[in-house]
Amino acid sequence: MCCLITTLLLLGPRFFGVMWWLINPDRWDRAYDTFIWPVVGLVFAPWTTLMYVAVFPGGVNDIDWFWIAFAAVADVASYAGGGYGNRERMPSYVTRT
Repeated sequence: MCCLITTLLLLGPRFFGVMWWLINPDRWDRAYDTFIWPVVGLVFAPWTTLMYVAVFPGGVNDIDWFWIAFAAVADVASYAGGGYGNRERMPSYVTRT
């Protein structure tokens, strides 16, 4: 069950981003000038990329920066959470209690 949840959290935003890009390419074209940035964004920072596309059509204003920052924190947390959760598996890691 844990592997299923991890797989959904890892591949879910990327799959959703690709489907959204295929269904509504005009929105993505307005947000990005070239296709390279969305591809790089979906690979390395999918939550931030999706949030940027979601808030961009009206222009990125005051509260929109909060949502983009929140998505960036979610991206960092998704990378850092794996290392924190697997720290017991590393033989050189010493747990201090």
